[in-house]
Amino acid sequence: MPLGVAIPAAMAALSGAIIAGVSGMTGLINPFVGVGLLAALLLMVWRPQTAIWLLIGGWVFVGIHQEWASQLPVGLNGEDVVVDATLLSVTASGGSQRLLLSVNACEAPSDAPSFRALQKVRVTAYGDSVYQAGEQWRLTLRLRPPSGFANPDVFDFEQWLWREGIHATGYVRQEPAAVKLADAGFSVRLMALDVLDNQPLSERTRRWLAALTLGEGDRLTQDDWALLNATGTTHLVVISGLHVGLVAGFALLLARMASRLINPTNWRMRAWPWWAAAVVTVGYASLAGLAPPAMRAMVMALVGLWVLSGRHAPGVWQAWWLALGLVVVIDPLSLWRPGLWLSFLAVGWLIIIWQGRSRPRGVKGWCWALLRSQLLLAPLMAAAVLIAFERIAPASPLINLIAVPWVSSVMVPLALLGWIFAPLPLLGTGVWWLFEQALGVFYALLTQVVQLWPLWEPDQALIYPLSGVLLWLALCWGLPSVP
Repeated sequence: MPLGVAIPAAMAALSGAIIAGVSGMTGLINPFVGVGLLAALLLMVWRPQTAIWLLIGGWVFVGIHQEWASQLPVGLNGEDVVVDATLLSVTASGGSQRLLLSVNACEAPSDAPSFRALQKVRVTAYGDSVYQAGEQWRLTLRLRPPSGFANPDVFDFEQWLWREGIHATGYVRQEPAAVKLADAGFSVRLMALDVLDNQPLSERTRRWLAALTLGEGDRLTQDDWALLNATGTTHLVVISGLHVGLVAGFALLLARMASRLINPTNWRMRAWPWWAAAVVTVGYASLAGLAPPAMRAMVMALVGLWVLSGRHAPGVWQAWWLALGLVVVIDPLSLWRPGLWLSFLAVGWLIIIWQGRSRPRGVKGWCWALLRSQLLLAPLMAAAVLIAFERIAPASPLINLIAVPWVSSVMVPLALLGWIFAPLPLLGTGVWWLFEQALGVFYALLTQVVQLWPLWEPDQALIYPLSGVLLWLALCWGLPSVP
């Protein structure tokens, strides 16, 4: 396979991210910067055409370096600081609220180290103040640098804070009292959540609609997440390639149908349906908040539309590398999120097992394609999840055979159609009532399955041997035979 342009670009982005991550974790940022600049200058003199790859790698390196530089200085650990901040999200947690803040301005004691680079903090708020995402507040915070336990067999909270781009944690001081500076501005997303909260539906239905269509995963309860994790169906709920791909495909279908009516003789040659599908894809991902999974799915969907259009499009593997490189350039921290590797691993494996095969036809063909894909994908993804999260859902391969078509063909279309008909209260509520019934079936199925085959967390000594067996099984089943 020729390298082309996409593979060197992706490798440059990955190299910049890895070097920046390692240098930051080891405290060797400045030496890495000096050596890197010298090596870049020498390489550009020797091979001028490599300048673009160095620029890509340098962009990612600087982006991650800024994340390290934005962390709260140790000298402010336990000190009170005053910040003007915009609320990014508000999550109820028992008798308190957990706030994610985007810092606009900050004040600290005159003898304190500078922390003007501080951008995102996660704090707990107590008391009677009512917060809403999008509002601007002046708060007095007691902060500490990102930290957490990293003991064996324990969730690495500090690593999670790092890959989420959170630069400090702490709590809101009740004295002096918090002051609201500005109400939340107009936001289609907030307006949609408000419409959803006023629907005559059960609380469970509202929170699942918010998660499935608007990316509000924080609204799901711990019991919801435990059920999804135990059945290996988490990927069906977060805004992912499944949801964005369905929206892109539906938009493309409608646009091509309209093109066929407008230009019946040469509708296949029209480019605007593909552009319309791309615009709808970006709009939906933006409405979902452009969280990392939604952003990643959007990039992959846009590249996929380009490949399917056939208009000066790259091959499938060039497209795979191009999407990977773009995601890392846009969000350098995504390299440390397991979701990135699980998504691209799944897509890459699907390319391998379907490359060279004819497109399925008819209902029977598509049903067989779904069955074959799930069976060949299951052992590889089980091995990857076992390595990434040290757990395995025994029922995942079987439950996904039912859950994937049920969610993609019934629940998500009903959820999205409900939004389309939301201006007509009776019709929109009726569609969402059908969604509520479908959700009840889905929930009952997952509950029954998890009672029969609960989540398994094997001993540390078994994780890599078991992952190796699953990987070997996947390769035996999925790799094409050699004549």
